[in-house]
Amino acid sequence: MSAKEIKNLEDIFEAKIARDEKIEPKDWMPEKYRKTHIRQISQHAHSEIVGMLPEGNWITRAPSLRRKVALLAKVQDEAGHGLYLYSACETLGISREELYEQLHSGKAKYSSIFNYPTLTWADIGAIGWLVDGAAIINQVPLCNTSFGPYARAMVRVCKEESFHQRQGYEIMMTLCNGTQEQKDMAQDALNRWWWPSLMMFGPTDDESTHTEQSMKWKLKRKTNDELRQQFIDQTVPQADILGLKVPDEDLKYNNETGHYDFGEIDWSEFWQVVKGHGKCNKERIKARKEAWHNGEWVREAAMAYADKQDKRTTKQTG
Repeated sequence: MSAKEIKNLEDIFEAKIARDEKIEPKDWMPEKYRKTHIRQISQHAHSEIVGMLPEGNWITRAPSLRRKVALLAKVQDEAGHGLYLYSACETLGISREELYEQLHSGKAKYSSIFNYPTLTWADIGAIGWLVDGAAIINQVPLCNTSFGPYARAMVRVCKEESFHQRQGYEIMMTLCNGTQEQKDMAQDALNRWWWPSLMMFGPTDDESTHTEQSMKWKLKRKTNDELRQQFIDQTVPQADILGLKVPDEDLKYNNETGHYDFGEIDWSEFWQVVKGHGKCNKERIKARKEAWHNGEWVREAAMAYADKQDKRTTKQTG
């Protein structure tokens, strides 16, 4: 392909982005655009799958049958989200096996938030309220992202995440209206999950290496700092309703800006977790590798059955 032909294709691509038209899998796209989406969509898919682990830890210990059923449904939803996203990622020309290999080898990342342990039942409430709340703020703009399969997958994901956030907040509300011991448990969970939740939005804008390009391609609609501020402004009043104190001595509403000012995030902790040195990094990857290994016979049986059905169909129509 000549330089002139490539330039023409680039112009058509950029014009589609400017008109807010969706880029579809068979459309021409710059290689950097394709690789950027593989990185982000796969990281999102891995996060959904790994995110089942800290919550699955409490399925057998949920305090009531109602809570157990709700948590089972939530974990099942997260598995479905991962499948939607892996499918969207595959349309960019990468196999699911390769995506899994990247996760298991450490080449691909997932959200740092899932490398923290769930120590009490209140952590399940805090994850729903804070982690899924942050995810919603991060993901709603993705319903309008420029890559069609990703945008369409996100519509259902966001609808289900909204239920997860309500479920978590209801758990926290129940604990805060219970005994002093239960309210203390809720406060402890907030103390431990608040700062990691703020880190979920990624590095500050001046430190982010991907934000500028992602904004240009309309992969992202808001910067990391804008999304983080939106989360804080939305969540602090909810904590006030619960009667819980956000663990930030510098947190204060600013009448001039109409936003909450907040303290410095410990980014050294964030980067330590991203680099694989969090409390549960090794445990999470070990669990995923074991699941992949133990499920090998299921995959082989499914493929054998599919091949048998294909041969039967060919014979009937041949």
